[in-house]
Formats: sequence, C-alpha cells, structure tokens
Amino acid sequence: MLILIVLLPLLGFFSGSLFGRYLGIGSSFITTGSVFSSFLLSSILFIDVLSNGVVYKLVMGLWVSSDSLKVDWSFCFDSLTAVMLMVVTFISTLVHLYSTEYMEHDPHLPRFMSYLSLFTFFMLILVTANNFLQMFVGWEGVGLSSYLLINFWFTRIQANKAAIKAMLVNRVGDFFLLLAMFAIYFLFNSLDYDVVFTLVPLMVSYKMIFMGFELPVLDIICVCLFLGAMGKSAQLGLHTWLPDAMEGPTPVSALIHAATMVTAGVFLIARCSHMFEFSPTALSMVMFVGSCTAFFASTTGLFQNDMKKVIAYSTCSQLGYMIFACGLSCYDVGVFHLSNHAFFKALLFLAAGSVIHAVGDEQDMRKMGGLKNLLPFSYGVIMIGSLALMGFPFLAGFYSKDVILEAAYAKYTVWGHFCYYLGTFAAFFTAFYSIRLLHLVFLSEPNGNKLTIFNAHEASWRMGFPLFILSLLSITVGYLTRDFFIGFGTDFWGSSIFMLPGNYVLRDIEFISLFYKLLPLIVTLLGASFAYYVYSFGLNHFFLIKKTALFRSFYNFLSRKWYFDRIYSQFIGQASLNVSYHFAYKDVDRGIIEKFGPWGIVNTVSDTYSNLKTLQGGVLYRYLFLFLFFIYVILFSYFFLTILINNLGLNLILFGIFITFFI
Repeated sequence: MLILIVLLPLLGFFSGSLFGRYLGIGSSFITTGSVFSSFLLSSILFIDVLSNGVVYKLVMGLWVSSDSLKVDWSFCFDSLTAVMLMVVTFISTLVHLYSTEYMEHDPHLPRFMSYLSLFTFFMLILVTANNFLQMFVGWEGVGLSSYLLINFWFTRIQANKAAIKAMLVNRVGDFFLLLAMFAIYFLFNSLDYDVVFTLVPLMVSYKMIFMGFELPVLDIICVCLFLGAMGKSAQLGLHTWLPDAMEGPTPVSALIHAATMVTAGVFLIARCSHMFEFSPTALSMVMFVGSCTAFFASTTGLFQNDMKKVIAYSTCSQLGYMIFACGLSCYDVGVFHLSNHAFFKALLFLAAGSVIHAVGDEQDMRKMGGLKNLLPFSYGVIMIGSLALMGFPFLAGFYSKDVILEAAYAKYTVWGHFCYYLGTFAAFFTAFYSIRLLHLVFLSEPNGNKLTIFNAHEASWRMGFPLFILSLLSITVGYLTRDFFIGFGTDFWGSSIFMLPGNYVLRDIEFISLFYKLLPLIVTLLGASFAYYVYSFGLNHFFLIKKTALFRSFYNFLSRKWYFDRIYSQFIGQASLNVSYHFAYKDVDRGIIEKFGPWGIVNTVSDTYSNLKTLQGGVLYRYLFLFLFFIYVILFSYFFLTILINNLGLNLILFGIFITFFI
C-alpha cells in the first residue's frame, strides 16, 4: 500500500504521456483517478499515524554503492510525511479535476494532465525519501516539472522566459543544497537521515576551514540547506521567479503555490530540524530572511494589477511566515501554517481561474468590476479565501498566522521582536491588497468590455466542486487540526520534528500581554477597513495623493517590485553578458584560443610560407642576404657557445655534435 501512494501518480503520467493521443480526454480521468487513489491511501496512512504514532521505513534495495558511500532506495512514512502526503495528494486531486474542464478545449490536454501527475509524483518522492540523495531526486524533479508546466504554452515568448527564469533561479539554490549534501557526507560519512540526525549532537564542536575562516561545520551545512530552501520557497533574493510563473495555466499556479514546489523548502527545514536546532546562527538567518520576505512581498502586492500576481505575492509573503516560524524553532507551527495555507491558496488560485475563464481570459483587475451579481459563487469563495489569507477570526489562517506572530514576540529576543513587528506590518498590507482585489474585481463599477461582462458565467461542477470543498476546508481545517498539530503537549510529531527544550516557546505565548496578542488582529481589521474606505469612498482623495511626486515615486518602487528584476537584469545579467562578450568571447575565444589554436597555427604556417616564398624569387640580392644572414647566425652561435662551454666546462664532443646538428 505504501509504495502505491508514490507510484500511482507515476502510472497516471505514463498513461497520459504514452497513450494520450489514443485515450484523448479519457487520459485526464485516468490521471485524476490515479492521484485520487493515492489520496485515499494517504488518508489511511494519516489515520494510522494519528491514532497509533507509527513510523514505517520501506527499503527497496541498494541504489548507490561507491567506496564508503552506500545509499538505499528507501522511503520513510512518519507524521511529517503523512501530513505532506495528505496535503499534496488532496490538492493535486482537486487541481486534476478542475483542469479537466479548465483545459478541456486545449488540444494538448493529455500532455498537460500527465505533467500534473509527474509533478505530484516527484513531490511525493521528495517528502517520502529517507536520505538526502533520494530527496534530491524529488527536489530536481519538481524543478523539471515546474519548467514543463510553466512553459506548457511554449509558443508564448513570455512563458518561455518565465520557465527559463524559474529554472535558473532555482539552480542557485540547488547549488547550495548540493554543497550542503557534500558537507554532510564529509562530516557524517552517510546521507541517510537516521544516521545523520543521530550523530548531530556529537558533531557540534567540529570545525572546518571555509572561505578562509574556521567555522562550525553544522553552521555551514545548515546555512547551505537554508540557501537551497530559499530558491524553492522563493525567499527574498531568490523570489523573482515566483510571480513570473503565472505565465502557465492557472491550475499550474494553484499546484505550485499550494502543495508542491514552494512548500519543498519549508519541508526541508522541518525535516532537518535535528540539525538546525544545534545551529543558532542558521536559525537567526532563517528568522531574518523569512520576516523580510513576508514584509517585502506584502508591500509588493499592494499595487499589482494582475489578479494572479497579487495572489502570487501573497504566497511569497505567507512563505515568509512559514520560514521565520521555523527560525523560531516552531517547526510544527510552520508546517501547520503550510497545511492551512495550502487550502485557502488553492482556493484563491482556482477561484481566480474561474473568474478569468468567465471574462475571456482577462487578468487585469482594472478591466473587471461589477462581477458580484454575475459570478456570485466565485465572489463567495474568493471572499472566503481572502479572509482566510488575512487571518480573519476563526478561519484557517487565523489559527496559524497569529500563533506564529505570538511565538515571535514570546521569544523575547531582538530577532524575535523584529520578526513580530515586520509580520504585523505584513498583516496590515495583506488585508489591504486582499480587500482591494475583492473590490476591483467584484464590487466596483464594471470597467471591462460590455460583451465580455454580459457573457460572464459560472463554470460547471467540475470547476465548482473543488472550489466548494476548498472553501469549506478554508473555514474549518485550522480549527480541526490545531490541537494535534500544535496543541500543548501533543505527541503527534514524534521524532519527525525535533526541538530543544530551551527553544520551545509555545508555552510562553500564554503569558504575553493581551495587547500583543490582539495587535495582529487589530492591524488586519484596520488594513481591511482602510482598503474598503479608499476604494469605495475615497478614490478622489486617493487620486489627488497619487498625483504627488512623492507618492508616484513610492508607487513606482512598489509596483516595480522594489526594482529587484531591474537590478538583476541591469547590474548582474547585463554585466555578465558584457564580460562574456568582451573578455570570454573577444579576448579568450576569438583571441587566445584562435591565435594559439588550429586556426592560429594554420595562419602562422601559411604566412611564414608566403614570406619564405618571396625570398626564393630568383633575385640575386635576396640570395646574398640569406647567405650573409646565416653566416652571421653560425658565427654568433659559435662564439656564444664557446663562451658557454668555457664557463660551464661542457664536453667538446657534445659541442661538436650540437654545432653539426645546428648547421
């Protein structure tokens, strides 16, 4: 049963890729059925783990054997894996079902469905792996699948660019993950989770020379692991691929942002909690980068006009919350927010796809408006998703996001309070752009094409049913799962997540001031109220403010994403191209290599031959010149070598042989 959880999506991929042209639309139902079967088996496993606390290890056989490196192809099914399996297979099932209608008129539907199943398969490999090398197979697999899905409409140049950008940015993170794996093998002589995590406390004092400094090996490993997670989870600096990934079909965005690609980094940090707990330096770095990402992405989403990009930046912001929760040593809270976020983020993306589908594939919110009465179901589910994203009381996001902020304050450190205040400001901006999206799309006056607006209609049950299920879970899942995920004294996580007793802060959040507990909620309600007031009653005043030079600069700074793309393109990308052209191409390739390579040798021989040929032209003075020149060379060589022999005492016979050979 356990191996079928992983293999069923792979079978769905083969059915769509190999037999899609014969099965047609039937391949979409085969792939959906295979992922749904995997979800049912994952549910059985989850109930077993929840009720009995068991851990299953499944060894398929020896995979790599090279000197002392021995790696098995093996699977680990513990509580962390069970949660990830439930989230991945459930969201993937709904995305598959949704896609059967959303992509129904696309001639390449079987290929699309097979890519979705391949994406799910590699994510399952990643979360079930029992060693770092096997995990890396899934890690690279989801990167490959994201490239294929973002570039699904490969005739669109923007889709090509977005897919290449996602691949290249993730390569940066993958490089550091490989460094971490090399360092782990160097230190522990193994890549198996059980061996590595067991030996971590014994290796705390080990140091190595890194970039000229003597540093603890565990710090180097954990920092490299986090840099690898930054690429997949789109943290500040390596986040630029995430908004551009919206060029793919909307179901792809839902799958990437809710259950697969971006959650891989959070999962990696939680899985390696046994190592991060012994590296305070890495934990501080995780806290800092996560909180900055939450704040940055929430401000960037304020003035985006593409509906899907607003939701994409909200994903980036929520990933920041998950990451800095892990930096607080609250790995269980980070995974709790991950599971809650999966449901309302999938709901937001799929509902956005339903709206975009209804208005003729228009994504600019400024060209929508007035859809509340035309698309009441989509309006309702997007409102539920937006409120859950904001952390509105008693919805899914409320139970996890507020706990993260309270844990940050209860840390009672400079970094903890830094994360708390940045996260609170991010909550204000999140509420603002969530209400802004609702208002521009549904509540404002219609701004789109009249014919498009009049033809807007709700989708059929294959798109509506996943939205209905996700809306119910966005309301209830936080309340239903909080006790055994983060309840005080819960033993649900067992040995899958490790926290040092001194780093456990969930007991301390009960004793912080009521003001700091309620501040995130107050700020969220203020942000929502302010956005509703501005876009409902204060547009004239807002327009006057927008015309000022100061606000225009501020608006440009945020709408252009803090100029990260421009900095990368102009100061890194263009500089690299200039160096490549002027030095690598002109000086090295066209210069050194061609001068001293075959082309240069041929030209030298040819030019020498041409010059010598002119000397053999039958002219007397040229022959005389050659005769005198060689006499001069022989005499000079004779006197020079005589002096050399007298000084060094060389054998005269050797000198005679040399002179004879030279002449």
